[in-house]
Amino acid sequence: MREQGYTVIAGIDEAGRGPLAGPVVAACVVIPEGFEPGIITDSKKLTEKRREECFSRITAECAVGVGIVGPDVIDEINILQATYKAMRTAAEDCPARPDFLLIDGNPAADMGIPAMSIVKGDAKSLSIGAASIIAKVTRDRIMTEADREYPEYGFAKHKGYGTAVHLRALERYGACPIHRRSFAPVREVTLQCRLTELR
Repeated sequence: MREQGYTVIAGIDEAGRGPLAGPVVAACVVIPEGFEPGIITDSKKLTEKRREECFSRITAECAVGVGIVGPDVIDEINILQATYKAMRTAAEDCPARPDFLLIDGNPAADMGIPAMSIVKGDAKSLSIGAASIIAKVTRDRIMTEADREYPEYGFAKHKGYGTAVHLRALERYGACPIHRRSFAPVREVTLQCRLTELR
């Protein structure tokens, strides 16, 4: 891409498309010249401690933008469109103002900036790998904070994913304000609660 004249090339990745609760978070990272990659790679391949270490280094040495789209918007426009919205926001939030984007996954919607999608890009591109770490750590922190407000669901452990523990809590307590009501397990529980109230 540099050979084609692009100068500020950013990696973009997201975290949180699949969970039943919480936001979807995207990150945009521009790696500076001479940056030593160290252990930075796909966030899923790192322990929580390693991710936190990488997060601190990336935010200190790279240009970073973050986009967060909450459950209300996810329910309104669907998770795919919410993911694209988070990605666009992350690119706009990046102080380096990228002129080309490397995006993890299958072809994405128009980002308003020239872009290339790379399947499993978080393991192939340093900037996408860095973005995956920023997105993952940012979202994990949000869900850990949510656990303090809604301790009965166990968000700090499963981060909103549909684990057996989470599903049992959902059935017992119903949905809380950060649940995605358009997602089937939450929708079914919400419907059951309404039917119970009508009786």
